[in-house]
Amino acid sequence: MGRHDHCFGFEADFVGDLRCIPMAVRRKLDLVGVKLKLVHWSDLDEAERQRLLAWPDDPGALAELDRWLERRTAAMAAGVAGRLEPACSAPWQQGDEPPEVLLASCRQLGLTLPPHAWGELDELQRFALVKLSHPGHEHRNLPRALAEFGLVGPDPDGSPLP
Repeated sequence: MGRHDHCFGFEADFVGDLRCIPMAVRRKLDLVGVKLKLVHWSDLDEAERQRLLAWPDDPGALAELDRWLERRTAAMAAGVAGRLEPACSAPWQQGDEPPEVLLASCRQLGLTLPPHAWGELDELQRFALVKLSHPGHEHRNLPRALAEFGLVGPDPDGSPLP
């Protein structure tokens, strides 16, 4: 799909200098089952962060990413990055119906997903919406993401309409 290295517009506040982990990198981390903390990310230099963003997401490349992260974080003060179960059949990997966590967050914001919209999104977009919907996550970027993906219209001042 060629979006493994894409940063979204709603991430513009913090991906310019890559001080936060972009959604495209977070998706790859989920795919390989690595829990990379922000302290790990901060210990990487800018070239390494750019390399992770550009890293392909085919199975062979992801296996190499997993090995590289283990070697690279082993020397860090925070220690080796943690392990998670690699994403397999996660809600964002399913194109049939939006997960309840997203629908609940939309209801909370007074927004409605158009019918069939979920299936028209690519996997990285679905990943972003699910991550932005998790309880405890500030939902400030969810309306921005929905507008960027064409799922809700912006009002004249640029904020999404309910």
